[in-house]
Formats: sequence, C-alpha cells, structure tokens
Amino acid sequence: MLTLEYLAELLAQHRAAAAARVREFAIGGKPFAFNSRPAVMGVINLSTDSWYRESVCLTADQAIQRGKVLHEQGADIIDVGAESTLAHAARLDETGQNSKLLPVIRGLRAANLLVSVETYQPAVTRACLEAGANVLNLTGNDGTDELFRMVAAHDAAVIICYVQGKNVREVDDFDFSADTTGLMRDYFTRQIDVAMRYGVEKIFIDPGLGFYYRNLQDSAVRVRHQMTTFLNTFRLRELGFPICHALPHAFEYFGDEVRCAEPFFAVLAALGKTDLFRTHEVPRIRAVLETLKAF
Repeated sequence: MLTLEYLAELLAQHRAAAAARVREFAIGGKPFAFNSRPAVMGVINLSTDSWYRESVCLTADQAIQRGKVLHEQGADIIDVGAESTLAHAARLDETGQNSKLLPVIRGLRAANLLVSVETYQPAVTRACLEAGANVLNLTGNDGTDELFRMVAAHDAAVIICYVQGKNVREVDDFDFSADTTGLMRDYFTRQIDVAMRYGVEKIFIDPGLGFYYRNLQDSAVRVRHQMTTFLNTFRLRELGFPICHALPHAFEYFGDEVRCAEPFFAVLAALGKTDLFRTHEVPRIRAVLETLKAF
C-alpha cells in the first residue's frame, strides 16, 4: 500500500534532490519551461499490433487528423511510432517504417505541430529528421554515436530511454540486483556524456517503464516497479535534464476501466516531478495536471 509515511521517508532521504532544477530549451522554436510547467506528449501508433486501440491510425490522413486533435486537447508534442513494442508484434524493415512514418511527419509539420519519432534504426532516424521530425525518441542503445550525431546536425532533441538490452524489442529479464534508480542514473550519465560530446543540447531521459521485460510480466512486480520509479523520478533530475515518462496501463488492475490507468499513474509521475508525460490520454492527463496545479 502506498502511504503518506512512505512519501515522507522518500523525501527525507533525498531532500536535496527534490530541489533540483533541469535544463529548459526550445524545440522547433517553441520554448519549454519544464521547471514550472510540465509538457504533454500525445501518442499515435501506426502499427495495427498496438493494443491501445484509440491511438492506432491505419492511414497517414487519419494519423495527421489525430495529431491535430491531440494538439487541440493539449498535447505539446506528437509522438509517432511504426512498430508496437509487444513481443508478438510484426517487425518492419527500414523501408516499411519510413513508408508509414514520413507522410505523417510531413503532414504534422505542415500543420506546425512538433513531432517526435520512436525508433532506434539509423536509416529511419535520418529520413525522419530530414522530413522535419523535432525529437528522436530513442528506444535502443546500440550504435548511439551515429544517432546522436544526426540529432545534433538537425538541432533536434532526443529522448534517451533506459534499456537493459540492445533495444526495446531485445530485452530479457530486468536487473533488480541493486537500487534501480541508481542503475538508471549511471546509465543516463554515460549516455548524456556521449550525446553532449556529439553536440546534442536538448536531452530528455526516460526510465522506460513501458518496455516488456520477461520478469515484469507479473502484474504485481511490474506495477510496484513502475510506481517506485515514478516516485523516485526527482532523484534523476539531479542530472540536470528533464524527465520523460511513458504512462503505463496496469490492465490487470483496471480491467474495463483501463483508460483510467494513465491518469492514475500521472498523479504519481507528477509527485515525482516528471517534466514530459507521454500518454494516449491527452485530455485526461492535462486535466490531472491542471487539477494538481490548482492545489
């Protein structure tokens, strides 16, 4: 059970970290004041394997229209992906991914919307940045030198995701042998150093809570890990860069009310001082953040 006593102890142990401030920067000419106003990223899935049906778009026109709707609902950035992270999902080669992603990116940018693309493939990254993508949502850690070089060349931002494996689709068991926040801190420290060495200045870090590790399929273990990570997020802000969280679902607990899961986790993420909320439920998350701000 999450209790007030747990929160009080967590703050007492890391009080200095709670005061940490992060870098603020502009993306595509739009300034973000992360220390005073968290941002929201709306999700568009171009894969029919994605289980969150409300986010799936089967054509470029549908995706562009959904992006416009998400923006009107309060999304600051639109995140587009061509593959699902589910283990059974079909894989697309670079040509297949580009054929889905590029028309959507061009259409959203023509509407003056900020676009993030989820990939770890160099050829896909290059094509998407050239098409106008503003953010690389990097879900792998293999060959990142080349990817960071591309991001810097296009004055784009990067979301560095925490991945125990080559990429989000090649993971096994999650390592719980040490303080997971400490493991993430070490990983992000190394990746940030590499990114900055190649000239990347606009960086988010993402603990990768939506990835499908084998030993996180048990709902109790997974949700405990997710909740703990959300509440410890402020400790990672000491690295000096804003934190992005992909809000999870906990279908086993929420059942038919699964669309309420992301708003629930958004409360925990906000308490942990998250800076960018990646969500399928933009209006619900925006309402949660506005309500918390009213307090």
